Amino acid sequence: MTNAASPCRWPTWLKSYTGLPNHTIGGKKTLSAVYRLLSSQKGQAGTVPFPLFLKGRNFLTGHSVFSTEIDDREANSLFKKLLSSIGIGSATVDTKLAKAQYTQGETVEGVVEIRGGSVEQHIDKIDLALVTTYIREVDDHKFEEKAVLARHKVSDSVTIRPNETKTIPFRFTLPYDTPVTLGSSKVWLQTGLDIQMALDPQDRDYLTIEPHPLVTAFLEAARQLGFRLHHVKCEQAPRHWQRRLPFVQEFEFRPASGAFRGRLDELEAVFFVSEHGVETILEIDRKARGLAGLLAEALDIDETLVRFTYGPNDLASLPQLLANAIHRYS
Repeated sequence: MTNAASPCRWPTWLKSYTGLPNHTIGGKKTLSAVYRLLSSQKGQAGTVPFPLFLKGRNFLTGHSVFSTEIDDREANSLFKKLLSSIGIGSATVDTKLAKAQYTQGETVEGVVEIRGGSVEQHIDKIDLALVTTYIREVDDHKFEEKAVLARHKVSDSVTIRPNETKTIPFRFTLPYDTPVTLGSSKVWLQTGLDIQMALDPQDRDYLTIEPHPLVTAFLEAARQLGFRLHHVKCEQAPRHWQRRLPFVQEFEFRPASGAFRGRLDELEAVFFVSEHGVETILEIDRKARGLAGLLAEALDIDETLVRFTYGPNDLASLPQLLANAIHRYS
């Protein structure tokens, strides 16, 4: 490809190149990165327009944005930088966890493995985000929202050379309020590399989160009383329930046998776990009995909220403590 003011001897492989592979490109960051990259090659000999295949992709118009005469090797290097700026041939990241299953409050360990692409790249920082989703309701319409449970910086600036592999270890503690991955609840670790003038590579690793031992004890106590775990969901919390996060995870139980079958419609529990114990909010939904009961159910006044707290020393008597709390308000 040539220009009247200054010839540009593009490599043979580039002359036969028909187009970019299927890849999502666009946005201010990408366009700015490519413009800055090409503008940095400015010289005095003349101007070189974009290759035709880039024009044909509506990536940018055929404006001349840099000036110089370049040889095959320089053109090859420049083109690789251009592609890496839109994520093609850029560094990649892969997070490897010591295991995939964790308990609320447990320490997560692993390594972040970075593989260099076709050009040298400077990474400003590497960080991890622990992410989940919850349901937010607005005007009777439900929307799924993402929430960041925790962030952890793995490393500050790193330079990765072409085809180089770097492995960086990390460890952090899962928050006690990390949702248990039951029902529709999902939790994942998202790794991000912050690279100047390029699309940021990312990696997503899903985790299995088991309940804290104190929560497991409650689930077992409820089972002994004849309750069956029916549904688990993360929903936006009322303002007076919100703690660190904008949502809570609700555990919904149905009485399948025992003394509460026929007396309750359902029992809902929300757990606020700490290193000292568990604060539980119980919502006791009484079964409608008679006209007054039917009216109360229709008006949603057949539900009672109970604050229930227990710790490690209460585990042996937990089934009886839970039964007493339910009896008192049912």
